[in-house]
Amino acid sequence: MGDHAGAAAGGRSLDMASDDLPNRDLLIMLMTQGIPFNRLLGMEVTLLERGRVRLEVPFRDELIGDPTRPALHGGVLSALIDTTGGAACFSLVELPRDRLSTLDLRIDYLRPGKLRRIAAEANVTRMGNRVASVDIACFHPDEPSVLIATGKGVYNIRRGRDPSQPGQAQ
Repeated sequence: MGDHAGAAAGGRSLDMASDDLPNRDLLIMLMTQGIPFNRLLGMEVTLLERGRVRLEVPFRDELIGDPTRPALHGGVLSALIDTTGGAACFSLVELPRDRLSTLDLRIDYLRPGKLRRIAAEANVTRMGNRVASVDIACFHPDEPSVLIATGKGVYNIRRGRDPSQPGQAQ
């Protein structure tokens, strides 16, 4: 996984790579506001580079999955991991022309998520014409070296038609 330990605790400011993404604003809007479920979870983009993205979800009581432990709901971790993996792929395709969907997602839950802000960071390990592979780490921003869960996502890439190329398959 990339060096997610270098971010400030809380990670609320957006870190940008030196090579600005042409679809940066569209990608941020899509991940935080454009997808209603992401908006419901309160997802925030805190790192955005080509092939590398960090998303965070602020804690609120509705995200508790086990009040006796207490711990975050595994579905929150899963949704965050999947969305972060997809966002990393989106940073490498042509938006809004190209589309992505999750083909396979494996999650290893390593320890309970504490009742506080949660983050996931994804790095694209392979980007093909039709399939992308991504490694994802989930952690609390104030304890970035303590992994809560890890994920491996495989995403289908559906390339859109370029109107300047007659006869190109859609």
